[in-house]
Amino acid sequence: MYFRFLLCAFLLMFSSLSAFSVNWDRDILNDGYESTYINLNPDYSGDVRVSLVRKLCIHESHKAVLYVHGYNDYFFQKELGNRFIGNGYDFYALDLRKYGRSYMQGQELFEVRDLSEYFEEIKAALGLITGSGCDEIILMGHSTGGLILSYFMAKGMDAGYPVKALLLNSPFLDMNLDTITEDYLLPLVAWLSILNNDIKINQGADDLYARSLLKEYEGEWEYDTSWKLVVSPDVTVGWLHAITGAQKFLHKGVDIRQPILLMRSERSSADYLLSDMVLDVDEISKYGKRLGQDVTEFVVKNGLHDLFLSSKPVRYPLYAAMFNWLQTKGL
Repeated sequence: MYFRFLLCAFLLMFSSLSAFSVNWDRDILNDGYESTYINLNPDYSGDVRVSLVRKLCIHESHKAVLYVHGYNDYFFQKELGNRFIGNGYDFYALDLRKYGRSYMQGQELFEVRDLSEYFEEIKAALGLITGSGCDEIILMGHSTGGLILSYFMAKGMDAGYPVKALLLNSPFLDMNLDTITEDYLLPLVAWLSILNNDIKINQGADDLYARSLLKEYEGEWEYDTSWKLVVSPDVTVGWLHAITGAQKFLHKGVDIRQPILLMRSERSSADYLLSDMVLDVDEISKYGKRLGQDVTEFVVKNGLHDLFLSSKPVRYPLYAAMFNWLQTKGL
């Protein structure tokens, strides 16, 4: 017990020292957003780095949000960040290694072989945030980011970090496939990672989801399509092994002690403008409720896969519901 106390104290002390050694530059989003690079330990692809984006409240705050994006994604949602700022939270967002701002020439976009690889950058970000004086941190993840953060909180988070809640926006808690494929074919394909992590698997993806988001088509948003591709690329068996491994761990049932807000669309369908066309919302509900004892589910009618990129009549009430939930939890 005494050793754990010393470890936590050391983590917080190190966080405070590291906060003063970071240089923040104006981010590509402008509007008061800044970003910095954090160099990580090299992995199987060589040197890697992570980008941390932030926007701070005008008046000093002791509360902060750390946001983690999904697959084929990066942080560009200024409106989401500004909403948190307007409600008194400093806002931070990661572009994970090999994604978006963090991408380095020669890397394989989105490559990962075990989701625990991301624990390093999450801990680095938490260290900087606590070092800035924040003693209440809320983690928020979309899709794969929701899976990563759930896995992190269940398996990899040190007790010294003041994480108070988890916000999940359509978390990727299960593969959207039929039972036979999930139970028999996926384990076989994932096993191939032992032989070669780089074997590619075609997802059969199309451009409909991008069309629902991009302003040039039927959406409201602008983003860099070299970082968030219009058509999702083939995945590797290494990536598949990483995803299914974390999902199986969570499916067994875990006990995340912090309160969780589980947000999902009302339905999954091919109607790409009014539903989640990426994941099975029933599976999100089923496995999301197994993450802890304090899980609140919020169902969003006509919500897209990224609920906060849905149309204004959908996302505006969702903002209100999310901040009301945080208030009820005293956050």
